[in-house]
Amino acid sequence: MSETTPTIVLVHGAWADASSWNAVSVPLQAEGYTVLAPPNELRGLQSDAAYIASFLAQRTSGPVVLVGHSYGGAVITNAGAQGGDVRALVYVDAFIPDEGETVVGILEGSSSALAVADPTTVLDVAGYPGAPEGAAEAFLKPETVHTAFAQDLPEADRWTIVATQRPASFVANVTPSGPPAWKTIPSWAVLGTDDLVIPIDVQRRMAERAGATVTEVDASHVSMVSQPEPTLAAIRAAAASIG
Repeated sequence: MSETTPTIVLVHGAWADASSWNAVSVPLQAEGYTVLAPPNELRGLQSDAAYIASFLAQRTSGPVVLVGHSYGGAVITNAGAQGGDVRALVYVDAFIPDEGETVVGILEGSSSALAVADPTTVLDVAGYPGAPEGAAEAFLKPETVHTAFAQDLPEADRWTIVATQRPASFVANVTPSGPPAWKTIPSWAVLGTDDLVIPIDVQRRMAERAGATVTEVDASHVSMVSQPEPTLAAIRAAAASIG
């Protein structure tokens, strides 16, 4: 690998942690890439993005391919131009917001399994220390994991997600997004056609708006786990574009 070979930084989404990237990070490391998968704090979009930008500034040198899954897509959209030398963005089953949009607003009126009148039918809600007034953490109900979040994974893997999920604060999903990095940084997008969290029509609209190079895969919201090859191919293409 040359000095222009980018570092690959993988940002997980809600109800996940860095291990959700294992099927991607292991092959990339075997190919000689430096791969980093920082924690996404899942507390609020601007503070989460500030953390990732700070991580990029301090933990990377040289060009970066910044990858985000699900809510992580909103985070990299806000962090991509704030820290480090980010040359390419890769969105995987992800939110790709424009300025002023929120995650909740993007899903409103869609067929998303999470766009329901009563969120407690699909989420378990719990308070947490230091939460802003009225804020709480949301956990996916086991049924939601099995039928809508990771329906194409083996049952044992779905139960692992149920057990290990990192909850997201409601604040994160209602915070307006800032100026989008995809307006100045080239992007790629992997879209799961069987994604029941961010429906494929919503993903296509966001990816097209961002001018992303698009790949579609017959997979759930966690396509990088169930079918990692399209995500690997998108990351390799993004890396190859950096010279």
